Amino acid sequence: MKNLWNDADAEKMVADYAKKGVGRDLALRVYTTRLLGGEPRLVLHGGGNTSCKTKATDLVGDEWDVLCVKGSGWDMAVIEPQGLPAVKMGALLKARALDNLSDEDMVALQRSNLIDPASPNPSVETLLHAFLPHKFVDHTHSTAILAIVDQEDSKALVAKVFGDKMGYVPYIKPGFDLAKVAAEVFDADPSVEGLILDKHGIFTFGDDARQAYDRMIHYVNVAEEYVAKNGKPQAAKAALPAKLARPGDIAPTLRGAVAVARGEGRFDRMISDFRTSDAIVDFINSAKIADYAGRGVSTPDLSIRIKTGPMAVPAPDADKLGEYKAAIRSHVEAFAKNYRAYFETNDALDDVKRTMLDPMPRLTLVPGLGMFGHGRTLKDAKIASDVGEMWIEAVRGAEAIGNFQPLSKSDLFPLEYWSLEQAKLASNKPKPLTGQVVLITGGAGAIGAATAKLFAANGAHAVIVDLDPAKAAEAAKAAGNNSIGVGADITNPAEMRAAFDKAVAVYGGVDILVSNAGAAWEGRIGELDDALLRKSFELNFFAHQSAAQNAVRIMLEQGTGGVLLFNTSKQAVNPGPKFGAYGLPKAATLFLSRQYALDYGAQGIRSNAVNADRIRSGLLTDAMIASRSGARGVSEKEYMSGNLLGQEVTADDVAQAFLHQALAERTTADVTTVDGGNIAAALR
Repeated sequence: MKNLWNDADAEKMVADYAKKGVGRDLALRVYTTRLLGGEPRLVLHGGGNTSCKTKATDLVGDEWDVLCVKGSGWDMAVIEPQGLPAVKMGALLKARALDNLSDEDMVALQRSNLIDPASPNPSVETLLHAFLPHKFVDHTHSTAILAIVDQEDSKALVAKVFGDKMGYVPYIKPGFDLAKVAAEVFDADPSVEGLILDKHGIFTFGDDARQAYDRMIHYVNVAEEYVAKNGKPQAAKAALPAKLARPGDIAPTLRGAVAVARGEGRFDRMISDFRTSDAIVDFINSAKIADYAGRGVSTPDLSIRIKTGPMAVPAPDADKLGEYKAAIRSHVEAFAKNYRAYFETNDALDDVKRTMLDPMPRLTLVPGLGMFGHGRTLKDAKIASDVGEMWIEAVRGAEAIGNFQPLSKSDLFPLEYWSLEQAKLASNKPKPLTGQVVLITGGAGAIGAATAKLFAANGAHAVIVDLDPAKAAEAAKAAGNNSIGVGADITNPAEMRAAFDKAVAVYGGVDILVSNAGAAWEGRIGELDDALLRKSFELNFFAHQSAAQNAVRIMLEQGTGGVLLFNTSKQAVNPGPKFGAYGLPKAATLFLSRQYALDYGAQGIRSNAVNADRIRSGLLTDAMIASRSGARGVSEKEYMSGNLLGQEVTADDVAQAFLHQALAERTTADVTTVDGGNIAAALR
C-alpha cells in the first residue's frame, strides 16, 4: 500500500483551514483521515475512526483539553473539521476507573462533555482513543490485517508477523469493555506502535499526524507482504455451465426473491446493484464459495451492511432459466430461514427487547457472473457491493495463509443488534416509494419531468426515457435520488427494450411504468393522410403497448406485482374537432389500460389511466394554444382555464394523479380525470 503523505499538500490544508480558525492539529488530523478514508482496503462507508488530543475553547471562553474524534455518520474520505467533534478529556479519562458502563451511558457521557452540543455523536470507540496516551490515534479495518486475524490461531500469527511491535487485543465488542482491555494491553508494553484487534482491525498511534499515519501504512504493508509471500494455491474452481445466462436474465427474479413480503400483495422492495470484474469472478468461481459465504463477515462492522454474510447461489445455465429461478427462490428462503434462527437463538439469551431486522440477504454471489448488492436504495445497494469487494479481498488473503475463520455469529449478534443501532432503525421511516423503480416515457417533457421529480421525492428511482438523451439526462438530474436518463425512440421496439434493459442493469428491475409520451397532429379525419394517422398510432398507441409489454415481462419475473399508468388524454372520451389523429389512438390506449388490468390483475399488476387536458407541454405548445383558442373564439387565458373550476391545470397536477394511482394499492382499471372539470369528458 502506497504512503500518500505529501508535505506540500499537508501544509496547504493547514494554511487553508487556518483562515477558517481551525488549528494545525485538527487540520492535519483531517488531512490524514482523508488519506486513510480514500483507500477502500482500509475503510469503507463510515467505517474506521481517527482522533487527536488538543485544546479547544467553549462558548464562554474557557479552554479545555479535548479529544477530537470522528463523529458518527461521517465518511473519513470526505471528513471536515466538524466531523471530528471535541470531547472534554477529563471526563473520558475518569471513566476508566468505572467497573461498568452501558452503551447508553457511554453515549450520554460523551455527549454531555462535547464542546459543541450540536456535534454528532462521537465514535463508539471514543474511550479507546482517549485511554491511549498518544496525541494522534488511527483505526482501520484493513483487509490485509483481517486476513491475519480471521484465523483460528490469530494470536500466534500476529506475534509471528509483527513481533513485539504490535500489541494483541482479543475480540471484545466495541465500547467501554474493549477500551479498558486495549488500554491494559498498551500499559503492559508502552513500546508498541499499535494494536491488532482480533477479528476486527488495527490501531496505530503517534506523537504527530504523520507518525500515526506512517505506522498504519507500514504495518498494513507488513501484513500484505506476509500474505503475498506465504500464500498457498487457491481452492479448485467449480464447474460452470457451457452457456452462462446474462446478469439481466436473472436480476429481476433475484430482486423479486429478496423483496420482503408484507402480506396481501404488499412488498418492501430492494434495489440491486450488479458488480463484476476478473478478480470478483475468479474468487466466487471457487468450489468453496458457499462455504466461505456461510462463515460470515470479515469484520463485525460489516454486519450493518451485509448482515451475517453473503448468500451464494449456483452459476446460471442460460438453457435452464426456469429451473434457475426456482433455485434462486430456494436459496433466498434458506438464507431467510437461517437468519430467523440466528436471531431467535441469540435473542433468547437475555431479556432485552429487540426488533428483528428483515431476514433478506444484502449481497448475492453468482459464480460465472459477479455479485449483486441489495439495498432499499441504490446508495445502500452500492455500499453492499463495495463491502462485497473488500470481503472477497479479506477472505482471499485469509484462505491464502490459512483458513478464513471470522467472528462467530453468536458474537456478531450483539453488534448487529446493538441497542443504539436499534434506536436509529426505529426512527428511520422509508418514503412511500422507497425501493421502487419507475420508468417514464416522454420523461423530459413537462408532464414526464414533473412526474419523475415527484416520484423521486417520494423515494423512487426514476428511469427517464426521452427521444433526446441530453434532455433525459437533464430531467434525471433535476429529479434527483440517483435517477437516470435514457435516450430512445420508443416507436422502435429494440430501443424500447434497451431502455428497460438499462433499468434492469442499473436497479435490477422495474415496478412502475408511466407511459406518458405522445404527440398531436391536427386535421379533419376525412382528409387526413394515412401515413400521418399511422405515425400517430405508432407513438400514441403501439409505443404504449410496447412499453407495457416490457414492463409486464419484468414484473412477472420479479413476482411482486407492479403498476402500469397510461396518459390517455381527454381526447379518448371527448374528441375535439380536427384532433382525430390524436384522439383515435388515445381511445385505443384507454382500452389498452383496462385490458392490462383485466389480464394481469391476478398477478398483482394494476393498470390505471389519467385523462388530462390542456396542460402546457411539448404537446400543447404556445403555438397550439394560440391555434386552439383561436378556433374556439376565446382568449388563450380563457382557453387554458376553460373548465368548471376556472383554473389552469398544470403538469404538477397530472404528476399528483399518477402518484395517487401508484400508491392506491387496491385500485386498478381506474381512469382519473385531471382537467379542472369538463362534464363532456367525465366518465360514467
